[in-house]
Amino acid sequence: MKRVLLTGASGFIGSHCLPQLLDAGYEIHAVAPEGVMSGDMRAQWHTADLLDGAQVHCLMTAVRPTHLLHLAWFVAPGEFWRSPENMRWLESGLVLAREFADAGGQRSVVAGTCVEYSESTEPLVEGVTPLRPATLYGACKAALHLSTASYFSERGISHSWGHVFYLYGPGEHPSRLVPSVIRTLAKGERFACKHPSDVRDYLHVEDVASAFVAILGSEVEGDVNIASGEPITVGNLVTTVARVMGRPDLVDCDPSIPEASRIVADNARLRNEAGWKPRFSGGDGLADTVRWCQKSNLASESKLNEHGRL
Repeated sequence: MKRVLLTGASGFIGSHCLPQLLDAGYEIHAVAPEGVMSGDMRAQWHTADLLDGAQVHCLMTAVRPTHLLHLAWFVAPGEFWRSPENMRWLESGLVLAREFADAGGQRSVVAGTCVEYSESTEPLVEGVTPLRPATLYGACKAALHLSTASYFSERGISHSWGHVFYLYGPGEHPSRLVPSVIRTLAKGERFACKHPSDVRDYLHVEDVASAFVAILGSEVEGDVNIASGEPITVGNLVTTVARVMGRPDLVDCDPSIPEASRIVADNARLRNEAGWKPRFSGGDGLADTVRWCQKSNLASESKLNEHGRL
């Protein structure tokens, strides 16, 4: 049986990967920091601090995974772009890669980010669009990206890197865009959309998770964009949420503000080589998220991400 070590298993993406990995027949060893361990108990849970090399060594020695799905990182809202913690997670990722190889690992998939790429008005394409990160977060991800690709190649280990674009869905931190819109409108308050003309590429978190599971189970090597491939303005995203909630009158979007940036993926590799298909369309995914938020106490729904880790 394929034995997968899943880091960030209690986080936003990881918690959605768990049931899909189980459905795919993996033996799952889920890693979470002390005090955060939770989720599907069909997985075997391990408490470990991934920033501690000794604990990583003990974990790898005990589990000896055939597969690695590495999602964990520092992602505290409002802090992660420039935080020195990114350097620690870069170092941790390098240790994790070495220990995985030494434990006999066969296939690795690691979560990267779209902000590793340089800015472009064209769709971002793996191996074509250059890597030119503008933040410490993006730079550390890119450094891990390039280092692990070379290292695993030298060790003869199959490896893929998933560039995650923008996402939303059940379990997202309440300060992020979509849940903040839902929370504001649910209270009958007005929501001011600050950058309505910016163009982004959004994907429901369950589809992000299914993309990672599809890549892990494939033979795809190298970079893969994890995205819808469909551009949407931030203003249209916000107004779609408002229409689902029946409160478009509470949204303030100034259509005269010019487009400031455009971040959209070419996802042909994900679809054609990994055989992935999304479950949700944009509108359906946002409606699903609204329903989930309305059933939850959104104000306290930061449990999955309160430690600032995916």
